[in-house]
Amino acid sequence: MRAALLCLSLLLAASPSVAEGPLGLAAPGDITASGLLKHMLPRFSLKTGVRVVPDEAGPMRLAPEPPGDPVFGRAGRVYHLRTGDDPRQQRFRDWLLSDIGKRTVESFTPADGDPFTAQFDTVIADTAPSFDGDAARGATLSLTHCGRCHVVGPENRMGGLGSTPSFAVLRALVDWNDRFQQFYVLNPHPAFTQVTGVTPPFDPERPPPIVPVSITLDDLEAILAFVSATAAADLGEPLQHQ
Repeated sequence: MRAALLCLSLLLAASPSVAEGPLGLAAPGDITASGLLKHMLPRFSLKTGVRVVPDEAGPMRLAPEPPGDPVFGRAGRVYHLRTGDDPRQQRFRDWLLSDIGKRTVESFTPADGDPFTAQFDTVIADTAPSFDGDAARGATLSLTHCGRCHVVGPENRMGGLGSTPSFAVLRALVDWNDRFQQFYVLNPHPAFTQVTGVTPPFDPERPPPIVPVSITLDDLEAILAFVSATAAADLGEPLQHQ
């Protein structure tokens, strides 16, 4: 018995997610009252070992309006998840946007009110921002620098990393413009990306883990011009009522 307890204590001590404590998630009262969080959060924790608990002061927040990633809908209202750069928060976000996360949401049957859905339309602003860069050059730069991790378009549709969203999916998000303009400060990009005249040199004692990405602001403007012309992915049909 003592040996089993010792093994358990060593396992807990070796687990970063346990050692760092639970992540707090703030949610509107109707979401909490529905029971969705009690259904969803333990399943995420069981899958990943990262514990998420309801907390009105938590660093993650669900809200019925942007900014944030649209994660599920109910009664015609789309709820958005706002997260920070913490890898554990990003893991929760990625799980909610994954097929498993969507099935978890849709498998929940509330005692009262409408069901939840992971199938909905993401509204793209009619007045999309315009950029002065060369979109054709941006396409080439995107494939060269971003295509190692992201599916940029048909040219590398079989490439990229499975856990990394494609450009089309990112383009469907309401805050895509901010995400692309600030990508070099969003993890994991700072570890291997430098923008001439903007970011500081790499720390000699902490070299980039992969071949570094080095671009200029003109390069970024060209990439933004390319992304603005990219067709957004269809993230699902709107909620239907009978």
